[in-house]
Order: sequence, then structure tokens, then C-alpha cells
Amino acid sequence: MFDAKKECEKIITFIRTYYEENHLGGAIIGISGGKDSGVVAGLFTKALGKENVIGVTLPCHSKSQDRTDAQLVSDFYGFPLYNFDLTDAFDAFDQELLKIGTFTEDEKKNSTINLKPRLRMAALYYLAALFSAVHHKTYLVAGTSNKCELYVGYFTKGGDSVHDISPIADFTVDEVIALGEYLEVPKEVLYKAPNDGLSNQTDEEKLGVTYKAIATYMEDPEKVDIDTRKKIQKLHEANQHKFNIPTYRRK
Repeated sequence: MFDAKKECEKIITFIRTYYEENHLGGAIIGISGGKDSGVVAGLFTKALGKENVIGVTLPCHSKSQDRTDAQLVSDFYGFPLYNFDLTDAFDAFDQELLKIGTFTEDEKKNSTINLKPRLRMAALYYLAALFSAVHHKTYLVAGTSNKCELYVGYFTKGGDSVHDISPIADFTVDEVIALGEYLEVPKEVLYKAPNDGLSNQTDEEKLGVTYKAIATYMEDPEKVDIDTRKKIQKLHEANQHKFNIPTYRRK
């Protein structure tokens, strides 16, 4: 039986201990308006205090509802929320691309989807360095990926895979929701269908499998049907390159 209260207390202790041992000050969190960033925001607020947490929305041709939902999280936990619009920066890439050649939307699709989280990563680290200088204490960029996403490689290399501390990477989607219930993350955020805010599709639509199926597979592959098993295994194996960078070592 998953004990959300106990696990929250352990994560909070983990965060506090890491910050104390390394003489760190605060956390920068990209608040997407979804459950993962909502739970991470709750954990850091409990661990460090709202005065040491900064939330950032990073719209890039995004839905306005995401900003509204992010504000719910900020208002509930009491930390400041800044809006750092990346739309113009993203559009500048399109303008530069015209100098190289003309490409179809289908040809640009994967580059376009992955550019957005990479810009967001750059913005979060830019702001972390800025606020570290302003407040004279070190701010870390908090990761918001969960165990199901990581298992199938559902993240962008050089984008949302880059962060300084990862509090929910060992928890499945259902477990993250349970953590969120204990932390009282606003229901509109906690139970919203997960999506990347980039492609107008839910995560599960893009993956072709449910997060519940992924969690079940990780527990026991034989518990999911053969077709789903093959899809999950294919995703897991196809994305291993995101975890390991081949590096030549001199003998």
C-alpha cells in the first residue's frame, strides 16, 4: 500500500538534507499547469519555504489555460510566479531556418516539438543564475519528470532531461497523484489529462499507451497484453540513447 504522507516526508527530508549539505538557497521550477510540476512545487515549498521557491511559466505558442492552471498552484502555495514568454525566441529559429532552406511542416515537426523544451531549459537556467546573483544564494533548477515518463524516454534530450535535482523520478503517475492529493495540489491541476503543452495531444495519445499500463509493465510485464507490452518495450529500447552518451576513453 502506497503511503503518500510517508513518501512526501521522505522527499522533503531528501531536499532539505541536500540543500543543507551543499549550502544551497532556492529552487526554480517551470510550472506547466500539470500535476508533475504542481507536486514538485508543493514539495519544494514544504521543504524550503515559499520564500525560497520561484515558479516560472514558459509559454511558447501555448494554451492560455496552462498559465491559468499554473497560477492556481502559485496562489495555493504562495510562491511568486513569473511569466517568461519564449514565443519570439522560438519564431526566431524559423526565420533563421529560411536562410538554410525551405522545409515542410512535416519535416520540421520533430525539431519544432523538441526545440520548445530546450528553450525552456535554457530559460530556467538563465533565471536560476540571475536570481542566484540577485539574492546571493544558489538556486537550483528542479526536475519534474516521473518514473513512467523516464522509463519510456518521454522527455527531450537537452531539454526537460536537464535539471539539478529530481524529486519525483522514482514515482509512477498514480503515485504522483497520490502525493499531490496529500499535498493538496489544486484538483484542476492534479487531475488534468497530462500533455506536453506543445503538440495539442495528450501524453498518452502521443505514446500510444497509458501511464497505467507503463506502471503495470514495470511491475510485471506479464500483466499487460502482448501488443501493449511490445509498444512499451520498443519505446524503452528506442530511447536508451537519451540516457547514455558514448564516450571514447583512452586506454
